[in-house]
Amino acid sequence: MNADKLVVGLAGMPGSGKSLVVETAKELGYAVVVMGDVIRQETTKRGLELNPQNVGKVMLQLREEGGNSVIADKCIPKIEQQTNQKVIVDGLRSLYEADAFKAHFSKFTLIAVHASPETRFSRLFSRKRSDDPNGWEVFHERDMRELSVGLGNAIAMAEFVVVNDNSIEQVKAKVKDTLWRIEQKWQK
Repeated sequence: MNADKLVVGLAGMPGSGKSLVVETAKELGYAVVVMGDVIRQETTKRGLELNPQNVGKVMLQLREEGGNSVIADKCIPKIEQQTNQKVIVDGLRSLYEADAFKAHFSKFTLIAVHASPETRFSRLFSRKRSDDPNGWEVFHERDMRELSVGLGNAIAMAEFVVVNDNSIEQVKAKVKDTLWRIEQKWQK
């Protein structure tokens, strides 16, 4: 059990605004570990093109091969290597992952970010990252795949929820308040 670091896990559907939460946390001095980077690196290592289908397939294969918390398990050393005492972990997909972090870090809190499907699709379609959907059907398939590994449960069980349906400034203010509340909780 690592009692030194304050670790904040972040769950949210694709396009919900996790990157805005991460950006705000960085402004407040948090280090960042991105769980999706583990999957993208493994997809590349397997010689596959980075696209929604391949990244999703590798995500499921990793869990089949290494168990439901495998991505979290691979991120724990990355968190420990951070020199900063406050770390935000972007992209939790299940309660198994949250439990792995809770078992390793005594100061772990899970937060979720939420936005409507229409808003999320619009953001992802505009972002055009290699694993972003190029149409509604691909978007829906990705949502269903994410939910199949337990993302909905992680969102439902988050201790704090940030609804991302206002201006960037308003959402960043919500995130700052949430992170302040988490820090206060662990200072007791």
